[in-house]
Amino acid sequence: MNFLYPGFLFALLSVAIPVIIHLFNFRRFKKVYFSNVRLLKEVEQQNSSKEKLKNLLILLSRILAIIFLVLAFAQPYIPLSEQKNKFVNNAISIYVDNSYSMEAINKDGNLLDEAKRRAKELIKGFGINDRFQLLTNNFEGKHQRLVNVDEFLKALEDVKISPANRNLQQILNRQGNVLTGSANKYSFIISDFQKNIATGKKLETKSDIQYAFLKLNATTLPNVAVDSVWVLSPNHQPGANEKLVVQLKNYSDEEAKNIPLKLSINNQQKGLGSITIPAGKTRKDTLNFSGLKAGWQKGIITIKDFPVTFDDTLSFSFKVDKNLSVLSINGANAGNYFKALFAADNYYNLAENSESNINYSGFANFGLIVLNGLKNPSSGLAQQLKNYLNAGGAVVIFPDLDADIQAYNAFLNGLSLPSIQSLTKTETKVDQIDLQNPIFKTVFEEIPKNLDLPTVNRYFSFVENNSSNKENILALPGKKLFFAKYGVGNGTAYLSATGLNTVDGNLARHPVFVPLMYRLALNAGNETALYYHLGNDNALASKKINLGKNQTLKLTAKNFEAIPEIRQADGKTLIYVADQIKNAGFYNLYLADSLLAIYAFNNSRAESDMHYLSIAELDNLAGKSNLKIFDTDKDAVKLTAGANKIGQTLWKLCLILSLIFIAAEILLIRFFNNPKKTI
Repeated sequence: MNFLYPGFLFALLSVAIPVIIHLFNFRRFKKVYFSNVRLLKEVEQQNSSKEKLKNLLILLSRILAIIFLVLAFAQPYIPLSEQKNKFVNNAISIYVDNSYSMEAINKDGNLLDEAKRRAKELIKGFGINDRFQLLTNNFEGKHQRLVNVDEFLKALEDVKISPANRNLQQILNRQGNVLTGSANKYSFIISDFQKNIATGKKLETKSDIQYAFLKLNATTLPNVAVDSVWVLSPNHQPGANEKLVVQLKNYSDEEAKNIPLKLSINNQQKGLGSITIPAGKTRKDTLNFSGLKAGWQKGIITIKDFPVTFDDTLSFSFKVDKNLSVLSINGANAGNYFKALFAADNYYNLAENSESNINYSGFANFGLIVLNGLKNPSSGLAQQLKNYLNAGGAVVIFPDLDADIQAYNAFLNGLSLPSIQSLTKTETKVDQIDLQNPIFKTVFEEIPKNLDLPTVNRYFSFVENNSSNKENILALPGKKLFFAKYGVGNGTAYLSATGLNTVDGNLARHPVFVPLMYRLALNAGNETALYYHLGNDNALASKKINLGKNQTLKLTAKNFEAIPEIRQADGKTLIYVADQIKNAGFYNLYLADSLLAIYAFNNSRAESDMHYLSIAELDNLAGKSNLKIFDTDKDAVKLTAGANKIGQTLWKLCLILSLIFIAAEILLIRFFNNPKKTI
């Protein structure tokens, strides 16, 4: 057939159109459906990523908090320099302060014990092949070398409190003598840094040594010390009245009231006193005593002061001579003035030599030598007298006014005394007397208003270019020299402008002459030190000691005996004890079984001031980039096998960072991507 049925087409269209529409809607639905599914998955994936990020951040914060907390306890530090060590081995010197101040107590106990603990901690940072030096105030020879760890620890245990004390520069120099050669060098100073350890100058250090000061902290304690003692007369007579001056010092910041004071001599109480001392001041007290017999005397001054007691006693010794030997060297025209003068008192033992027959070898045996009217004193006599004066002797010169001036000047110049200008023959009178001079200070009970003074008929005028070492005792008008005192070497020379003959004046017969010469004799002589301090290389002074063949001196005390080194110099004997004497007390010097002298040793008063240098003061002393200062209460010093140099500690920063990351973890848990709750 050539056509189509119209109804069939309509029916076909009626069926086809809905099917086409349904198919179109299905595809659209399918597209929308799958699009929504994909969107949902993306939302879920996004929420999952945020949760993972949150968990990761919380985990990271927790890990970092733990890491920095561990580091804080590990006490890290920043190295001083990024430069790597040039050498494999390390040489380490550790000074442990063992002075008296290290007996103090702080919150960690005894300071010396703490110093030992710090030293042990330091060596843990080094290797077993490293070498160590232990140094203390004793400066012992056995410590002047590098040892291994075991030897160091053994020596450290033996360290005890010592009376010796050293300053910082001495300590650094001593360490520098050992820290030499090809090694990485470290110097540690462990101390309370008492103020006496400083010299007031910038410290000198070596550029190849890394220095560190470890400051221990102690409580400042109040303290009063027996500072010093001295007697008012260098010579002592049996049974005579004596005066001892005692000086106390208050090192605390408060007044010390009614400090009891006691003097004992040869274990017998000789004096009592009580003294009040303002804060930071010194006060003197004079104690009178008498009744001593001839021989060596052992004296002790004692106070009661707590809690610091090592300086509460001071020992001293001196000799009471049975007599005082005086030598008079007389010229041809000299009178018998001194023979008449000293024969009146048995205490004085007068020996006389003529100008032409002088026994030079015996000069050291005399406390006073008088030159009476020498006509032509020789240069040899001048040299022997110079040696005698250098040894602490005393010489009085009464010239012969008829002598040759030029020859006399050569003699006077040899003794460093003024030269004679001319002989003056004009009668005059002494118009000045120094009553405050020790020669006359105790002679007059009261000063006379019109004191009669000597007259002079003729006298020498002197050229005095330098009067700095001169004391005028008696003077002529215009302050011209009549009788004056001069310091020569360690001794004293007294020079008179006139002689003792009647043609020269009336000095020898004047009432002032007797006390003048007696007081000169009592103030003359070779005055020895009353005491010495421990911790110094002391040279003990003695009158000249002549040793026979195979003879030696011996210094003894309880549980102590040593043979000291001796040297002869300037008419006296010097006895060197170096560091052999460790304990305070009395030490006897013997030649065979003969007692020659008794010496008293005391603890040094340098440790009495219980004040300490601050970190700022130590920084000022250091002034060097290779010297670091640590406060053991605040800082920590840690070394790892010596691989790094000492630097700034970081434990505080690590602790702060640990707290920051703990806080970050809490904030992440509480606020990160928490959805708001809906009703």
